[in-house]
Amino acid sequence: MDGPGLLGSSGYGPGIVTLARVKESAVIGKEKTHINIVVTGHVDSGKSTTAGHLIYECGGIDKRTIERSEKEAAKADYAVLIVAGGVGEFEAGISKNGQTCEHTLLAFTLGVKQLIVAINKMDSTEPAYSAARFQEITEEPLRLLLQDVYEIGGIDTVPLGRVETGLLKPGMVVTFAPCSITTEVKSLEMHHEALPEALPGDNVGFNVKNVSVKDIRCGNVARDSKNDPRCLPWRPAALWHR
Repeated sequence: MDGPGLLGSSGYGPGIVTLARVKESAVIGKEKTHINIVVTGHVDSGKSTTAGHLIYECGGIDKRTIERSEKEAAKADYAVLIVAGGVGEFEAGISKNGQTCEHTLLAFTLGVKQLIVAINKMDSTEPAYSAARFQEITEEPLRLLLQDVYEIGGIDTVPLGRVETGLLKPGMVVTFAPCSITTEVKSLEMHHEALPEALPGDNVGFNVKNVSVKDIRCGNVARDSKNDPRCLPWRPAALWHR
């Protein structure tokens, strides 16, 4: 590469994640053709992001290369979402300030409709390689899309909808989004027959307590208040566990 700029970036061990080289004429004791820079810092402090930005700003990455990469990403058939299984790490990633949801939404926005979830760092679970922890991360919670809402005399409010993921049972406490109304499911039926539970693909009606037809509407999403689906906009296509 001609002219000043960062020439590359690569892993360099714990705490020294990014190694970059700057080409410039400078006097540091004596004139040097190149200055070697090591970017170091605490884990997740933004080392790679900062080094990548510097590479771009110094001309190490051509704008056309970035545009081409964006187009190639949009042509991807699957996105692989790496999720850390370590204690506290998964929770941090899907928290309000975490980036798991952001990256998932970005892939979806780029047109990638299939998601492969890879659970990493299973050796740092308690105990190591915990099957319970794996299931906790990958279990799909209830997500039910409301298609209509009725008010039936003597039965109160009855939302109708399709179970997309998870299951719905009488006695469950659900929360409707985006209105954030929480209520208990009193009963559940399909084709005028009572059901013990509703599974993905079922179109059901369910009676809820203390909710008006004015409070919820078609397009709202019901979820288990104890198990928030948070951010995933589509169902994972595959899972690997080693």
